Amino acid sequence: MASLTGKLLIATPAMPDARFAHAVVFLCAQSADGTMGLIINKPLPDLTIHKLVQHLNLADGGKNSGLADGGGGTDGPIHFGGPVETGRGFVLHSADYFSADGSIQVIDGVVLTTSSDVLAGLARGQGPVNAIAALGYAGWGPNQLEEELHAGGWLLVDPDSDLLFETPDGEKWDKALRKIGVDPRLLSGSIGHA
Repeated sequence: MASLTGKLLIATPAMPDARFAHAVVFLCAQSADGTMGLIINKPLPDLTIHKLVQHLNLADGGKNSGLADGGGGTDGPIHFGGPVETGRGFVLHSADYFSADGSIQVIDGVVLTTSSDVLAGLARGQGPVNAIAALGYAGWGPNQLEEELHAGGWLLVDPDSDLLFETPDGEKWDKALRKIGVDPRLLSGSIGHA
């Protein structure tokens, strides 16, 4: 199978794992060792970029931090990126930001950064224009994802900037399905094979 890096996975109703119900996953890396991705449409309740930056003491709270009054910079939700290493942070973002210490280009226009500097930059208004911050990631062992695709647990779609960064989280699953011509109302919990 060709590399799935840079594709979006859309969970079907046949997905047996409730943690992935209605999930849209951006696939960040695939190798002989397995596949890694981030769920991009499941915000964690009551956790935002500003709250996480303050909790991690990434900003001094001073006048120039953009956090002194709780405002300034970019604030947005922290997402449940997946059930693996849920204490580890990732930021999927536009290519206008790149850190030599923790960024990799996934596809043209989309970068994955693991350095906490990107969070502090976002909070100060100095980070990438578009970003999805997440804790944890989704991981599959060798051939595991291919088996789940074959079993009908996932559908594949090519990403675009609007779907990744502009579409509200609650609309991403429907929009991703419609992008491949699937009406979400017509999906059933069992998927057959021709």
